[in-house]
Formats: sequence, structure tokens, C-alpha cells
Amino acid sequence: MYVTRTTGVSLSTPTVLARFSKYLFALAPMAAAALWGGLYVVSMWGFDSVPPLTLAFMRVAVGAVVLLTVVRLFYPRRTFSRSDLAGFALLGGVVTVSLATQFLGTALTTASQGSLITVMTPIFTVLLGVTLLGERLTGRLLVGIGLATAGTVVVLSGQYQLSELAGAAASGVVLLVIAGATWALYTVWGKPLVQRYSALETATYSCVAAVPMLAALVPLEVVTTGTSLRSIVVTPELVVAVLYLGVLGTAAAWYLWYKGMEYVDATVVSAFFFAQPLVGALLGATLLGESLGSRFVLGGVVMAAGVFLVSTSSDA
Repeated sequence: MYVTRTTGVSLSTPTVLARFSKYLFALAPMAAAALWGGLYVVSMWGFDSVPPLTLAFMRVAVGAVVLLTVVRLFYPRRTFSRSDLAGFALLGGVVTVSLATQFLGTALTTASQGSLITVMTPIFTVLLGVTLLGERLTGRLLVGIGLATAGTVVVLSGQYQLSELAGAAASGVVLLVIAGATWALYTVWGKPLVQRYSALETATYSCVAAVPMLAALVPLEVVTTGTSLRSIVVTPELVVAVLYLGVLGTAAAWYLWYKGMEYVDATVVSAFFFAQPLVGALLGATLLGESLGSRFVLGGVVMAAGVFLVSTSSDA
């Protein structure tokens, strides 16, 4: 038991630790977004040699193996009701659509176009969190999301030409919008299962459910595009890329994303998604020698202010 000198108010150690743990784990989604930010750099290491849907399947298959191994260690005897199993399967279907449209949309657009459209994902999450989960939409939350969105656009405008979006293939834009909307749905619909079980189990079994669904799309991709899987050249760079996607971009990132929702609302978690393009820009500059652009610092500060407002909105 601690007593403050100025007010005499006692603060119990468990209460202080509980509040600290809440803020600590609220940062988990930011770590997930940072891992996703590295996908752009990894893609430069020979990623384009693999067809989009095949790559998505490889990513989820590796992630499922890692997650299932870990979850068996922590929850070896867990059983689920039929409704919860259906819930995991539904999440698997939603994330399958999200990944398939993301990879196909990326193949039809440029990095700048994809980055700009990605900014819509947190907005979708906020809307779904309010309508489906009944989460509270406060003025502080709205201002925070607005600032984070504006800051991210400023960062991206310093790297890319915003006018390029007008020249994007319509089909690619539509696919990326669907990818963002379905990822928001994956985020929001996962909340009840995360609360009922855990972030680790929800991420694991939704990932496992997505494996056969994406596997079924691989032959369809081969037939419709005439792609031969035998033409894929396995290089060290490709192996590293697939491992990064599966282990870090899927297993670790999906767990961390859901971990944040054990402590805060989906609307709050969504704000950390804005870290993805920021980290991508930093890694691009550090590892690929790309220019950050004159607006990087300004946009980063505005984005950080927005994220701070959102992350502290529940205490306002």
C-alpha cells in the first residue's frame, strides 16, 4: 500500500499494476502494425515471383503451424461449443476474403495506391465497432481518428504522388477497399471470442480455419491465370520473405492485434493500424535507401497525436 504525500490517497499495488498492464497491452496492436509495415520491404526480396493467392496460402499455412504449436502448449485441453467453432470458422472465412483481395488488389495497384487505400481500414473498424459492438463514439475518439488519418495522408503524400490514385485500376481499388473492410470485420467480430477465450486462441483457430479456404483458391488461380507453380524459383530471399509473412506478419501480428482487444475496444485498437505505413516508410529509408519525404516528421507528429487521443479516450 502506497500513500501520496500531497493528497493522502492510498494506491494499492494491484490497482497500479492493472492500469499499467492495460496500457502495456494496448500497445500490442502497434507492434502488430509495425510488423505489417515491414511487409513492403520484405516484398522487395523476391516476393513478386509467387502468384498472389498462392502467396497468401503460404503465409497463412506457416502462421497456422506456428500458432497451433504455441496454443497447444498453453491450452492443451480446451474444448469449444459448436457455436464458438462456427465463430472461428466464420472469422477464417472473413480473413480469407481479406487476404485474397489484399494480395490481388496489391498486384493490380502500386505501393502508393495501396498505402493510401489502406488508411480506410481504421475508419471501417470504428464504424463497425459502433454499429455491431455498441462501442461508444466520443468526440475525443473522433478527433483522434481524424488526426491520425490526416497525419498518415501527410506522410504518404511526402513519399508518393496522391494524384496517382486517380490512375489506379478500378478493380484493384475495389479489391483493396474490400480487403480493408473485411479486415475491420475480422477485428470486430473477433472481439467476443477474444473476451470469451483469449487472443491467442482466437488468432490461432481463425488462422487454421483460413488454411483450407485459401488452399482451395490456389488451383483456381492456376487455372484462371495459366500460372505454373513449377516456375516458382525457391531462393533464400523467398524463403525469408515467406517466413516473415507467416511467423511475424501472421502468427505474431494477428495475436498482438487481438491481444490489444483483451483490454480496449476495437475502435481504440484500430488507431494503431496507422503505424503500418509509418513503419514501412522508416524501413524503406533504412534498408532500401528511399527518401522519407519532407512531410514525414510533420505527418508523424500529427498521427502520433491522433493515436494518443484515441488510446486515452477510454479514460476521458
